Amino acid sequence: MTADADVEGDDAVAAEGDAPTAAFDGSLHVRYEGDDDPDKCTARKLARFDLVELHRSDRATPYGVVLNPHAERALSPADADAGALVALDCSWESAGEARFSLPGEHRALPYLVAANPVNFGRPMRLTTVEALAAALAIFGRRNRAEALLSKFSWGHTFLELNDEPLRRYADCEGSGEVVAVQQQYLDRGGD
Repeated sequence: MTADADVEGDDAVAAEGDAPTAAFDGSLHVRYEGDDDPDKCTARKLARFDLVELHRSDRATPYGVVLNPHAERALSPADADAGALVALDCSWESAGEARFSLPGEHRALPYLVAANPVNFGRPMRLTTVEALAAALAIFGRRNRAEALLSKFSWGHTFLELNDEPLRRYADCEGSGEVVAVQQQYLDRGGD
């Protein structure tokens, strides 16, 4: 799902104050491939702070909403009732559709712009932390998204760059509405 960039960061704040959303159990999981530079891996850094659980096999990864750029449906607030949130951490060079064999409800994140130092300003080239934070924001868990991103010196920039689309996606009821909002950004060149 992601190609990881920089791991510099600050100590973070605990995620408090999020309003409960559907049945999202709050658990964050990463199917970790380990094919990126470990010093730049955002998933590994999140695991060091006990913010995500890393899994080394598909079988060990729990069922839930799988963030998959090849999915046919867009992630929406309606997906918050599927339990766990799962991302695949692998190199963008190897992030083909075959890598996303995890069981679960596969959803693609809508149009967003990366803030990580490697892919800054590039659409849809998110790190694992950016992908998870985006999903949390769409689920109405913005405080939790901020807590994840606070571990990275550039993390706050992701929410700043994507503030309007993330808020609009979070106001949608389902995947179709998210796709319609996304199309407005694509039609105007992603502004």
